[in-house]
Amino acid sequence: MANKTSSTPLNILITAGPTREYFDSVRYLSNGSSGTMGYACAKIAVALGHKVTLISGPVTLTAPKKIKMISVITAHEMYRATMAHYQKADCVIMTAAVCDYSPKKRLKYKLKKKPNDLKWEMVPTKDILATLGARKTTQKLIGFAVEDTAPKRNAKKKLMQKNLDAIILNHPQVMSQTTTEAAILIRGETFAPTDRISKITLAKKIIALAQKLCKN
Repeated sequence: MANKTSSTPLNILITAGPTREYFDSVRYLSNGSSGTMGYACAKIAVALGHKVTLISGPVTLTAPKKIKMISVITAHEMYRATMAHYQKADCVIMTAAVCDYSPKKRLKYKLKKKPNDLKWEMVPTKDILATLGARKTTQKLIGFAVEDTAPKRNAKKKLMQKNLDAIILNHPQVMSQTTTEAAILIRGETFAPTDRISKITLAKKIIALAQKLCKN
């Protein structure tokens, strides 16, 4: 893929929302992601004329018009959808909060409550961002780090280990909120913190970053 100018429409692949990892017919492991950040990025990107593919876990949000919308539920479904559209992407913005573990076995029926403790074997899900980083050719990768211990150290480690071009650091408390307080780290630079801002304002910064990365 050739380098793009700031006025050239980009193919932007965005993941959003949580995944659900079912262990019986009704119960699942998940998280509090609302998908607001990813949908905001999609809204800003398409408004600027970019071609957007949005891969979303289960949320209650309405997708922006003029985008390609792909709905998924599990981490494995998100992995397959992301890989299927990765090759044509100029930039991937991975806002999704993908579950790190999934039940090794899923029952086809609802598990009945018993008086004793329940033990359930969990297995790691596929690391989508690490796989993207390993397969990267010309694509630019922007990841997210939700950290509450040693946040900057862990975010920088994630950026390097997964071969990202930039990472957005925020706190678990911003999940399901309309505002956020983040720090943006571009590879080779230092953290640039933001004030408390709306997620749509942060989305504008992220899409501007995507344009900058793809222009270089």
